[in-house]
Amino acid sequence: MNIGEILKNLWNDSGYNLFGVGDGWKSLLMIIIALFFLYLGIKKKFEPLLLVGIAFGMLLTNLPGGEMYHPEMWTGADAVKGVNYLDVLQHGGLLDILYIGVKTGVYPCLIFMGVGAMTDFGPMLSRPSSLILGAAAQGGIYLVFILAAATGAFTGGEAASISIIAGADGPTAIFLTKTLAPQLLAPIAVAAYSYMALIPLLQPPFMKMLTTKKERMAVMTATRTVSKKEKIIFPILVTIVVSLLLPSVAPLLGCLMFGNLLKECGVTERLSDTAQNALMNIVTLFLGISVGATAVGATFLTTKTLLIIVLGLAGFVLATICGLLIGKLLYVISKGKINPLIGSAGVSAVPMAARVSNTVGLQYNKSNYLLMHAMGPNVAGVIGSAVAAGFLLAVFGA
Repeated sequence: MNIGEILKNLWNDSGYNLFGVGDGWKSLLMIIIALFFLYLGIKKKFEPLLLVGIAFGMLLTNLPGGEMYHPEMWTGADAVKGVNYLDVLQHGGLLDILYIGVKTGVYPCLIFMGVGAMTDFGPMLSRPSSLILGAAAQGGIYLVFILAAATGAFTGGEAASISIIAGADGPTAIFLTKTLAPQLLAPIAVAAYSYMALIPLLQPPFMKMLTTKKERMAVMTATRTVSKKEKIIFPILVTIVVSLLLPSVAPLLGCLMFGNLLKECGVTERLSDTAQNALMNIVTLFLGISVGATAVGATFLTTKTLLIIVLGLAGFVLATICGLLIGKLLYVISKGKINPLIGSAGVSAVPMAARVSNTVGLQYNKSNYLLMHAMGPNVAGVIGSAVAAGFLLAVFGA
């Protein structure tokens, strides 16, 4: 037995050695980024339920030799004709198998079912102006689509997929991209979920920049109480109307409204509880770690990815600004009865964006609780981003 030869082989086969081979430096850089995201999620508590899973998925997929995720199975030549799922199940790693739920769009729909079960559309129904704020924030989607198309680096479908990042809606971004630009699913998904998680860091500077102290201190009063009948009819009606208008978005929006109906109908408490808790937690685990797994250094660190990250950030900022500007307009029209800070909650990250509106409002008026008021445009944004995705699918999915 040659001990020296054994030690040499162990070193050559180890991940430490592989860092210095080919694109190994890219994997090392992605590990550093993953550790930074873990710090933000754990220490700074930036949406840890999302960020910790994504960051750990990035960590696992970039450890050389682990063979848990194989990008070539999803983006190689065979993937143009369709992914060979039998091959994935037989020869794929752990993260490849979990990623099937992302690629097929199952995870986004199940996440939306859980979101629907946790969502109260009452604030939106009691204050119809919330729909205006939710729609306004989706302006970022169309503005970044124009920017992405203007670069000349992306096709129409790719530009549409990038633009949906502006909605701060990870499930919708995945649902749209898997059809229009599957080759860009990795950077778009990571960008969408990363910006969702970083909302507490990204939104407040623009909220303070675009509003005055007087506007931020505006106190909003309670509106009318929405009846149980209205809350039951709403998800059914929205499903019918939107699905007939934009059939391509029916799976996503249908799951959102089905989850909400489970919550509001009053006879399916057990199912609603499962959708809100057990199902939501399980799917979040699988979605986070499998989305993070797509950030493989060798394929992720490209000029196109960097451009997607920049455009996604621009879209997110533009969506926030659009919501705030329309919020300021409603502040003037309502003579100070609507606080413009809730306009930033028009992006569809529920309930993160609404919590940020509430937090900033409390900084200037300790008795100004905006959470329930901000939930109106927040849930309107969820519907708005899904409708925008349906429109883009109808235009570019043919």
